[in-house]
Amino acid sequence: QVQLVESGGGLVQPGGSLRLSCVVSGSGRFFSAYAMGWYRQAPGKQRALVATTTGGGSTNYADSVKGRFTISRDNAKNTLYLQMNNLKPEDTAVYYCNYGVAPQEGLSLRNIGSWGQGTQVTVSS
Repeated sequence: QVQLVESGGGLVQPGGSLRLSCVVSGSGRFFSAYAMGWYRQAPGKQRALVATTTGGGSTNYADSVKGRFTISRDNAKNTLYLQMNNLKPEDTAVYYCNYGVAPQEGLSLRNIGSWGQGTQVTVSS
């Protein structure tokens, strides 16, 4: 069974940076062909997709994070990353990763995996 384990969250001041990691265990032989994405869920809000990357490396971002967040992957290590710079209080949320199918253009992901525990990101002075 595929397991998703997010890490790297924490408390950071506005303008600070964090790098999140998502380790995918139990992935199949062709897992690298799947798109992957980061979601976040703020208190009282629904989980929202913020970034995706295809197996070929194409990336898409929500407007709210463009220019500040960078999604990347290391297929050899079955690991997904989210580099977050210039963090803002509105970025505060629990961040989750998942994988599935996505178009090369446009922010969309039809996730396949079950949800992991997520990692908390808190941006506050």
